[in-house]
Amino acid sequence: MSRKNKTLGEYIIENQASFKYTSGELSRLINSIRLAAKVVNHEVNKAGLVDIIGTAGDTNIQGEDQQKLDVYANEKFIQTLTNRNIVCGIASEEEDDFISINSQDENNQNKYVVLIDPLDGSSNIDVNVSVGTIFSIYRRITPVGTPVRIEDFLQKGNEQVAAGYIVYGTSTMLVYTTGHGVNGFTLNPAIGTFYLSHPDMQFPKDGNIYSVNEGNYIHFPQGVKNYIKYCQMEEEDRPYTSRYIGSLVSDFHRNMIKGGIYMYPKSSKNSNGKLRLLYECNPMAFLAEQAKGKASDGFTRILDLEPIELHQRVPFFCGSKNMVEKAEEFMQKNP
Repeated sequence: MSRKNKTLGEYIIENQASFKYTSGELSRLINSIRLAAKVVNHEVNKAGLVDIIGTAGDTNIQGEDQQKLDVYANEKFIQTLTNRNIVCGIASEEEDDFISINSQDENNQNKYVVLIDPLDGSSNIDVNVSVGTIFSIYRRITPVGTPVRIEDFLQKGNEQVAAGYIVYGTSTMLVYTTGHGVNGFTLNPAIGTFYLSHPDMQFPKDGNIYSVNEGNYIHFPQGVKNYIKYCQMEEEDRPYTSRYIGSLVSDFHRNMIKGGIYMYPKSSKNSNGKLRLLYECNPMAFLAEQAKGKASDGFTRILDLEPIELHQRVPFFCGSKNMVEKAEEFMQKNP
């Protein structure tokens, strides 16, 4: 196991050979995400001191109000990845369509596309609650040297070569996987360096936390209602504790460390679910499985779902393996 005082840069270099495709390009890509994360972290920590909180006055492709920090984080990640000339395409939750990088340059040999939720849970900024960034990396499937196409982004989650998130909380952490386990790195703000603080992160097989917006209870499918009642029953190992922050990154991070399940099911208000398959569910599902957890839409493994559009939404159940499987039992009885 890696020593805990190792920097993220050292870890990337030492483990480059274990990447699915051995190339310095993927290493440089993760380093670029690290750089953008530090820039965004600096701005998040100034919220309340400068004019960076509140709505930006626009809506995104999903019709949601964009926060000023949404716009800022989106610009910084796109700018960093573009300027370093290491990706051939970017898709962002905040953009209507994907972005093709250097599409006119026949010498562009970049192989990777990035899909990103630049600032998950950004509405919590105004009240000083943890937010995060989620990213997902794929190898393009169209010929290298040509402009990227939509099929480069509409790949199943099981084709990801790397995924991760940054949580901006009491400390800032970057957690990621390249298909060989999950490791977490904490930022030392004094010197601007991420250090390996949480090697080989894993979900406990069981947990006692359930995370769901119970304000929507009346709109949930009967199977979800029944599972919530199961979680609340007085039994030897129950009732479970209800903990819901409202930032997927924060809820997922806590449950991975302590054991628990996160649920955002479909409802009578959101018949397809609320979370985005490509920007949120796929990367978190990849992380969950690499951390010995499980992720599904209540019936099907998330990583096996076939994407049909960039901003596709799906139901999401993710966390400790035994808890997700129990939720699936209830869903299958009462879908």
